[in-house]
Amino acid sequence: MSAARAINTNGIKVVPLSAHIGAEIHGVDLTRPLAAEHVAAIRAALLKWRVVFFREQFLTHEQHVAFSAQFGKPTLGHPVFGHVEGHREIYSISKFRKATRFEGQPLLRPWTGWHTDVTAAVNPPFASILRGVTIPPYGGDTQWTNLVVAYEKLSAPLRGFIDGLRGIHRFTAPVGASATDAFEQAVKERSLVSEHPLVRVHPETGERALYVSPSFLKSIVCLTPRESQALLDLLWEHVTRPEFTVRFKWEKGSVAFWDNRSTAHLAPSDIFDLEFDRQLYRTTLVGDIPLGPDGRASVAIEGSPVDAAAAVELN
Repeated sequence: MSAARAINTNGIKVVPLSAHIGAEIHGVDLTRPLAAEHVAAIRAALLKWRVVFFREQFLTHEQHVAFSAQFGKPTLGHPVFGHVEGHREIYSISKFRKATRFEGQPLLRPWTGWHTDVTAAVNPPFASILRGVTIPPYGGDTQWTNLVVAYEKLSAPLRGFIDGLRGIHRFTAPVGASATDAFEQAVKERSLVSEHPLVRVHPETGERALYVSPSFLKSIVCLTPRESQALLDLLWEHVTRPEFTVRFKWEKGSVAFWDNRSTAHLAPSDIFDLEFDRQLYRTTLVGDIPLGPDGRASVAIEGSPVDAAAAVELN
């Protein structure tokens, strides 16, 4: 580890991985309660680098939840698709989820699959914490992009235009594919549809971020369908520019902790061309309702806010 790259903060090392996003954190044991100064240092690194990574952290479900709870209130595993049996805060990220959700061949574009977690909710999770359990020997990398720097790299006239726009977010099958009956039933029973600003003001840093989750954002309010699609295509292509991103190679015991208010990420699709299994588990933390630059809050069109797991009953 290069001394020039490592940043020492309260006894932990923060090692940046790219110009704009991503850092590895060393010197902490996530299986145990963290000292207050380590919680503060990790949170500061999260705000600066948007996603932070830990290696060789072999957590149980209970330890995963306990670590998460030091930074916020864990939600139900997923507000639509449920949770791991016996662990209400844990959501399973398995290789074979895709087969139970969508059928057919989606229209593949450069931004296909990129998303910010659960933006169909009026208060999407503020953070997600994902741990690797069964990891293929190669393939299966995850990518994240920095939505703050993406906003800053737009031209001033375009920033001024989109600052006042809002979009509709919902769960639907990708363009070109169809949802399975199980997916349709889950979405029908626990429907979430929300209107969010296209530009979100980060509640802790005051920064502006492009809030344009490609998988969930379906249209821009008050624009014609053609205008909406053309602008969304431009913004989605922009936020996935390689220089805004970091790519993480998973190992067993790896943990990724990202700020859902300023990032989007891409789950791997190459794993479906490999024979290896892949199993990760995720927690999410209760988030606030986004605000745009004009001070207007997001609005729920269908469904209730995502609450802490202890306060949610899943039928």
